[in-house]
Amino acid sequence: MKENSYDNNMSELDEEKVNYQELLFKYIIHWPWFVASVLACFIGAWMYLHFQTPVYQVSASIMIKNDKKNGGGNTADLESLGLGGVITSTQSIDNEIEVLRSKTILKEVVNNLELYITYYDEDEFPKKELYKTSPVIVNLTAQEADKLPNVALVDMKLSPEGGLDVNLKIGLNEYNKHFDKLPAVLPTDAGTFGFTLKDSLSNGKIVGQSVVRNISAVVSQPFGVAKGYQWALEIAPTSKTTSVAVVSLMNTNIQRGQDFINKLMEMYNRNTNNDKNEVAEKTREFINERIKIIDEELGTTEDKLEAFKRNAGLTDISSDAQLAVSGNAEYERKRVENGTQINLVRDLNKYINNPSNEYEVLPSNIGLSDNGLTTQIDRYNELIIERKRLLRTSTESNPMIVNLDTSIRAMKANVKAAIDGTLQGLLIVKADLDRESSRFSRRISDAPGQERQYVSIARQQEIKAGLYLMLLQKREENAITLAATANNAKIIDEPAAEGAPVSPKPRIIYLIALVVGVGLPVSIIFLIGLTKFKIEGRGDVEKLTSLPIVGDVPLTEEANGSIAVFENQNTLMSETFRNLRTNLQFMLENDQKVNYWDFFNLREQPNFMVIGSIIGWMTNKDSIIWGSGVREPDNPLPAIPRKVLAVRGPLTRKYLISQGVECPEIYGDPALLLPKIYPLPFVNKKIPNRGDFT
Repeated sequence: MKENSYDNNMSELDEEKVNYQELLFKYIIHWPWFVASVLACFIGAWMYLHFQTPVYQVSASIMIKNDKKNGGGNTADLESLGLGGVITSTQSIDNEIEVLRSKTILKEVVNNLELYITYYDEDEFPKKELYKTSPVIVNLTAQEADKLPNVALVDMKLSPEGGLDVNLKIGLNEYNKHFDKLPAVLPTDAGTFGFTLKDSLSNGKIVGQSVVRNISAVVSQPFGVAKGYQWALEIAPTSKTTSVAVVSLMNTNIQRGQDFINKLMEMYNRNTNNDKNEVAEKTREFINERIKIIDEELGTTEDKLEAFKRNAGLTDISSDAQLAVSGNAEYERKRVENGTQINLVRDLNKYINNPSNEYEVLPSNIGLSDNGLTTQIDRYNELIIERKRLLRTSTESNPMIVNLDTSIRAMKANVKAAIDGTLQGLLIVKADLDRESSRFSRRISDAPGQERQYVSIARQQEIKAGLYLMLLQKREENAITLAATANNAKIIDEPAAEGAPVSPKPRIIYLIALVVGVGLPVSIIFLIGLTKFKIEGRGDVEKLTSLPIVGDVPLTEEANGSIAVFENQNTLMSETFRNLRTNLQFMLENDQKVNYWDFFNLREQPNFMVIGSIIGWMTNKDSIIWGSGVREPDNPLPAIPRKVLAVRGPLTRKYLISQGVECPEIYGDPALLLPKIYPLPFVNKKIPNRGDFT
């Protein structure tokens, strides 16, 4: 017992080891696939890196002034006293960062640097972007570029003599023009395009150019370009305790990134100073003018309030007004409920008058407040349901159906009359509710005029007094703002690239190529294994059954006829069959022999009888016949098979039917398919001793 357990454990360990080895060998045997795949992926990665435009990160450190925290001075003192205003109060660092990233400022930078026009050298492969190096400059105002319906594509051929051929495409519109000399203009429906030379002419030729150059330009909408730069721009403070921030821009050109950051700071400071000065001047003029007007209006209002208090009395109507408001709300609620009932009754009337609903039940539980109408509807629905029940077993000419139709028509007339009566009653109630609601509304609107007049005058006096004080504060704040104006931000570290491109990264690309190169063959081999439906070796048989395997018979090219084992010969096939015989003898007990009957009953699972005249040897009742035949039709059938799918010929079918077995009229010999599955070099036709029964 212990020995058997040990053998079983060792067998399981060996099986696991063999499985791992088999799995490894399954992939190693296809090593050329892996080499080719990895090589192809590396070539693809190299081509991607070669043709992909590198992206650089240009960064700069800036300091944003925070007058609230570090400025001190009069402004800080005023703000600490609660006298600071919108104009002079500086923004927090986070707010200033959002201003720097705003599309408005970014669009101004794009317009100033003309970044909405991009140039490419079409003579290079791949084409190379030209930033500040294009020999031809395309001019189009930012205002006209904003109105472009689509991206404008400009193809140009510049000759050494200064001539220019232009092909301009804007959506479906195309313009072609030849210019003998530059500068020149090309009017279009989308705007006027200008073309100028960057370099001057010397001796009738462009300086530094001896061949025709093909230049292309792409003109986009500045707002769209600004949105792209907003996505590529990142501004982050270095810490929460400082006002220093790092401005980073992802761009394919280092010089353009540096110019963008410098221009961004310039436009930010310019806009900030312009806003301060312009707004402060306009604010000063406005404040002085408004103070004079408010002063006069405030004096007049105070005089009116004093005279009113002296000559008129006030009445307390708060309680009466509250009752009027409550009553008005109650009647408004009742009006809504009444309107709902009216709509329900009208919809019900439309439904019952619809010819398509002649013998259909009426909606009953829809929220009607008239119980009498609801009762009649329920009685009408009972008659309709009874009619439908009778029609299941009779026709409309049935006397009972005829009598029932008469009752239904009478009941329907009663329902219509009830609906009309209910509707008229609801309309009368609606008129009463409207009248009462109007009465309460008049009571609210007829509040004492003196009280309303007093509240109005007092509110005007309070508003004008508060406005007068606020204008006095703003005038002082504005005077401080005009006294000193300085840049709100400055660059600490000049913009510079951080060395290697941030994208694409060669190491990561090659690593991905390696992973893909290895993973692709693995996936293909795995998929091939999933779609394999053939038994190719001993391992496949062991996975499908738990029965012991006696031996393996290899496929060889030995052509010795139908005899495989020869005396005094040690060929591969001879030794294979000798080994098979030895294993069978070892598995059998003493004095036990192998016969055909035992062969067909070794398995407890169903036997599939496919090839050969073997039906007469069948003793397993779970056998399934598909293509086999019988040789001795005179002998009785040993056992009744579980199912017959097909037989070799009509005589075999006749024999099975005579033995009480159901057999379909489907014929075919699967042995004919054997050479297509297991090709043999040579087959001798066997001459039977007895005639086969087909």
